[in-house]
Amino acid sequence: MGLLSAQGRRTAALRLYQALATALEADLDLAPNGAIEALRARLLAQEAAPYAADQPPHTPPTATMATPTNLPAPLTGFVGRAWETREIAEMMADARLLTLTGPGGCGKTRLALEVAGTLVGSYPDGVWHVELAALGDATLLAEVVATALGVREQMDHPMGDTLRAFLRPRETLLLLDNCEHLIDGCAALATDLLRACPGVRILAISREALRVAGETIWRVPGLAVPPADVRPEPASVLRFEAVQLFRARARASRPDFALTTGNASAVMRICQRLDGLPLAIELAAARLATLAVDAVAGRLDDCFGLLTGGSRTALPRQQTLRATMEWSYGLLSAGEQRLLRHLSVCVGGCTAAAAAVCAAEGTPVGATPDLLDGLVAKSLLGLEDADGAGRYRLLETVRQYGWERLEEAGEATAARRRHAAYYLSLAEEAEPALTGPDQGRWLQRLDREYDNLRAALRWARDGGEQEQESGLRLAAALWRFWYVRGRQSEGRQWLEDLLAVGGSGDGAGAPTIARAGALRGQRAGGRTGRLPARRGPVHGERHAVHAVRRHAGPRPRPQPARHGDALPGRPRARRRAVRGESDPLPCARARAGNGRRAQ
Repeated sequence: MGLLSAQGRRTAALRLYQALATALEADLDLAPNGAIEALRARLLAQEAAPYAADQPPHTPPTATMATPTNLPAPLTGFVGRAWETREIAEMMADARLLTLTGPGGCGKTRLALEVAGTLVGSYPDGVWHVELAALGDATLLAEVVATALGVREQMDHPMGDTLRAFLRPRETLLLLDNCEHLIDGCAALATDLLRACPGVRILAISREALRVAGETIWRVPGLAVPPADVRPEPASVLRFEAVQLFRARARASRPDFALTTGNASAVMRICQRLDGLPLAIELAAARLATLAVDAVAGRLDDCFGLLTGGSRTALPRQQTLRATMEWSYGLLSAGEQRLLRHLSVCVGGCTAAAAAVCAAEGTPVGATPDLLDGLVAKSLLGLEDADGAGRYRLLETVRQYGWERLEEAGEATAARRRHAAYYLSLAEEAEPALTGPDQGRWLQRLDREYDNLRAALRWARDGGEQEQESGLRLAAALWRFWYVRGRQSEGRQWLEDLLAVGGSGDGAGAPTIARAGALRGQRAGGRTGRLPARRGPVHGERHAVHAVRRHAGPRPRPQPARHGDALPGRPRARRRAVRGESDPLPCARARAGNGRRAQ
């Protein structure tokens, strides 16, 4: 590398670095040593020199209307990584599967989105981002990819077959984001799609490689930081990407921030101590709203000192990210810490109303909005616009850290129950609206919250008999949503799993309103979807409905219909309404009646 650099061949030297870094990562799980990293930083600084002045951060080109894509629009400018962006884009011309690896917070997703933005015009059938962070079940990978592509489930065909048939004639690029917790499933899916669909290319983002045939691995290092021998002067340190990012994000927190001779040394120290990790640098820069640069640098020193006695088996880069999170968490108020912990149960983001419910019981009434604002201001929580309504989202690394702290505090069970109760209430509110004029609005709302709904179902299923009642109610409330959205197979599986919970206990199959509603949904999903209903040792729906009515107590007093009231459309329902009768579980009753006529 030194010889190539001396000859002025910077690109060749950087390529040699990348090959070395990838080999060390893949074979030995090591990173290049300090001397090699310092040489890389100098090479990148030489290349970035013409752009280090006050030029605006790069913004990727916007896709034309003729090119289909779902790439999210960036909310902040992209800083640095110019060489990596060009190299990865060129490699995608030959590599059908390229995986960006590296520790959490190193900027893998942002780099991949930047590369994808430059390649939109190269794929006639689009570039598609598939977010996997919220998915907890590898068996649903095909469904999630199909949803991102807008592919609906076909009757009597597994989703995997439908997805392959859709992609086989197309030229498209898929971004599989956050693969590490589903690594085996992602490896199998990538292999399956690449074998069956010659025009498909995959850019995977993961903390570890997929380890499949044909994979090209690209290790994403931290941003280039100034070596120790660089003079702490603005013109010198601004040649390095980590400093450029710090300045850009610092100006977002404090518009009058400027890199000066007086603070350049402290900024250098911050970037060096954080190993150039973009997430860590952004968190540090956000603190300039209330702290001086020297104070930020001093607190980082204290935090790293506390972690020197940690596990020797953890990789240094993982210790660094944890140190950054420990430091950021320590700067929060007690209320903000409590809210951050409890927001970690939300998957895929949440609304302010959900955050208020999920907040710990010790949070004062009305305090949640201010606490949310504090977490947003400190860059630990993102605020997005979703159809005119605010939606909060934790970065995945922050969410994982919050979950660890929640479990350490012994608050995880209570937080999950509050989360499940909120989303059960939402689903039951949505159920009657899914057949009315507001159907479209409610479908979109359930779509946005579907990762949370899945998490609530998973918690109910895995929580045993104690959580079965709420899980059955939630599944029963969602069956029409599953049908309309073409997810009958998934919905039926949830219903069957929840009906089977506690199947060996004394109360197995006990007739309850929740059980009758779930059985109704199971039958409805099987018939309307024209899928054969699976049979098992569950009570018949007619028995469940009658048993529920026996234990439900007296019916409410009939209220006679008034002249001019709207009446249900079916004759039998119209006659009941005129007489003022009420009928619990009308759909279940109709199903039971159909069963009698069939006999």
